[in-house]
Amino acid sequence: MKPEHAPTFTVEPWVIREPRLDLPKMGQTESIFALSNGHIGLRGNLDEGEPHKLPGTYLNSCYEVRPLPYAEGGYGYPESGQTIINVTNGKLIRLLVDDEPFDLRYGTLRKHERVLDMQAGTLHREVEWESPAGRTVRLRSTRLVSLTQRAIAAISYEVEVLDPGDDPAGALLVIQSELVANEQLPGRNEGDPRLDKSLDNVLEPEMSRSSDAGATLVHRTHKSALRVGAAMDHEVEGPDGIQVTSDANEDLARTTIIARVKPGETLRVTKYLSYGWSSRRSLPAVYDQVRAALAAARYTGWDGLVSEQRGYLDEFWSTADVEIDGDAELQQAVRLATFHVLQAGARAERRCIGAKGLTGDGYDGHTFWDTETFCLQLLSFVAPDAAADALRWRKTILPQAFERAAQLGLKGAAFPWRTIRGHECSGYWPAGTAAFHINADIADAVRRHVNATGDTKFELEVGLDLLVATARLWRSLGHHDPEGNFRIDGVTGPDEYSAVADNNVYTNLMAQQNLRYAAEVAAKHPRSASRLGVDTEEVASWRDAATSMYIPFDERLGVHPQSEGFTSHKLWDFEGTAAEHYPLLLNFPYFDLYRKQVIKQADLVLAMQIRPDAFTEEQRRRNFAYYESITVRDSSLSACTQSVMAARTGHLDLAYNYLGEAALVDLHDLAGNSDHGIHIASMAGTWTAITLGFGGMRCEADGLSFAPALPSSLSRISFGLHWQGRRIRVTITPGETEYRLVSGSPMRLRHHDEPVALAEDPVSLPIPVHDYVEPVEQPYGRAPRQRG
Repeated sequence: MKPEHAPTFTVEPWVIREPRLDLPKMGQTESIFALSNGHIGLRGNLDEGEPHKLPGTYLNSCYEVRPLPYAEGGYGYPESGQTIINVTNGKLIRLLVDDEPFDLRYGTLRKHERVLDMQAGTLHREVEWESPAGRTVRLRSTRLVSLTQRAIAAISYEVEVLDPGDDPAGALLVIQSELVANEQLPGRNEGDPRLDKSLDNVLEPEMSRSSDAGATLVHRTHKSALRVGAAMDHEVEGPDGIQVTSDANEDLARTTIIARVKPGETLRVTKYLSYGWSSRRSLPAVYDQVRAALAAARYTGWDGLVSEQRGYLDEFWSTADVEIDGDAELQQAVRLATFHVLQAGARAERRCIGAKGLTGDGYDGHTFWDTETFCLQLLSFVAPDAAADALRWRKTILPQAFERAAQLGLKGAAFPWRTIRGHECSGYWPAGTAAFHINADIADAVRRHVNATGDTKFELEVGLDLLVATARLWRSLGHHDPEGNFRIDGVTGPDEYSAVADNNVYTNLMAQQNLRYAAEVAAKHPRSASRLGVDTEEVASWRDAATSMYIPFDERLGVHPQSEGFTSHKLWDFEGTAAEHYPLLLNFPYFDLYRKQVIKQADLVLAMQIRPDAFTEEQRRRNFAYYESITVRDSSLSACTQSVMAARTGHLDLAYNYLGEAALVDLHDLAGNSDHGIHIASMAGTWTAITLGFGGMRCEADGLSFAPALPSSLSRISFGLHWQGRRIRVTITPGETEYRLVSGSPMRLRHHDEPVALAEDPVSLPIPVHDYVEPVEQPYGRAPRQRG
């Protein structure tokens, strides 16, 4: 982990406030202040566009194809990748004050504050600036990406003249509001300029059209052949004599507003933006699509959009809010995490949820197994419609997954390790070819979602197809050995410091669950399963493979090896590894990492989180202690899982420290790479650490169960969730837990294995006292930061 930086933001319950401009941290703040609805993503760039670290305007799944060069080719290597593109930038609003461009690098900046309001869903900015010529203005802007009108973003932009100046007629203000395509981006592939070249000017102009107070641009990507439309319109208020004109050419559309503004007067511009893309619609259809969305936004008006946004978020937070007493910084970070995960998926609507959401270009905008294992863990319980749509997207890319499996000589579906539209985009074959566990992660997300929602229609219409396809993959990938064990050899599990190993415990346990659940659902829906070619013999083969699944265990150490033979590997020399040599993958060859006992991220520990039924309590404690001592957390995915299992094994203060690390990864830029987008999975993992860790929550077909506990530094944790048409709130205080049925019919749950009936009145129950547990140790220099 990188050293912590000085605080950029104040600590407040519901906002992220940057009280002054911090240019060296601009990349981080652009990511933190990004607004999205799952369809449109706007990085938190300044209104005037410059200075910036990384301009960014994204549309979910709007990508360009780029080459994947290899020093040496091999069978099954993907020939091309997909990279999210920076589409037409509609955020730009440039200002001239008496011919002086408003630029924070010139003149005198008297005040600069930005506030991300997580209840309002807006980014607000207030600036006081004195031009080099001595004229002072106050600028206020508020930006939103609508959660209710999927294609819409809007900006309210106000300029007030503060001093009389030399001209009694007032200051001459010129506002230039723009749509800019193919804007220049910083290079990101310095080692291979061919890759940057393939992504230069990817938008070919097809149409540019202006109106009195707005314009529309339509482009088409070179290779992926996606048609992208962007439109803007404006409402202008201010002194008499305002002049408004618009023009448009291939890559630039501009609306120019000119006014004389006296001290105390304000010029206000409301900018409405609409975006859309399609791989199928014609040019006129895309043009009409974005113009119609724009008309609806203007009909709603700025105040209406703000009101709709607040109403949407009020409803969301009434269930999703996590309240924490005793750590104000953590409280703020957890709300930010929940807000960003919502933004990533709210209106994705059968598109992927990328590892960075729509906050930056990190990982080329790809989605990984992070979506199902981390993000949907949260969304299924607080925004179930968004979770369902993410899994519906997986169903839409089944044809590509079938094709990939066939290419690899397998049956069923082999889902891609990283992708945007369904094709494998990983040029690193130990992951792109061997990390099959993503199939079981998708099946697990289906199981969890059906348990959480009780939606058997979804199970039939979406889940069954995914389960059958993934079960067939496991049955063809594994084999029975002479002793009758079902083995899955030569695979890569979640830990990226191990690869192509035999019988990875996480993979085998998840495949086992996948096979069992597929058999169960196929038996529940026999006619639909039959249409997929499933018969009783195939279902029996799934059950047989699950029953005989080989799960390695090291009798000598009394722990489960991460994969077969792992505990016989040589231990990594942690004490001899300097702090500056982390992350290890940037300083040591993979060959050395693969043959040593060193772990990048939770793997066996994650297996215990998702499959607690497969381990005894003693095994969980021994496994956790063993793997804690060799896990270096070079991945942001690890801390939240380690937090969950630390809490479940009685290490409550350690769990609290890991929770802090997961929650603050971007607010403190702990990994040093937040400038290219936030870590969506780690943010989702903060909710998991709280609910599954300190709440001890388990979601199974037979109901919900909790085993709450509270770390010594916190005096209260309260969280809500949706459960099968109900809303529940769980509040944990020292020695006691309250369960409240907020809405819905009476239900039953379990509290520390004791049945509880929940109806109109809340139920308070004591928390058993935890037995003392021996402290565990981390690798030298890799302990999490202490909190409290």
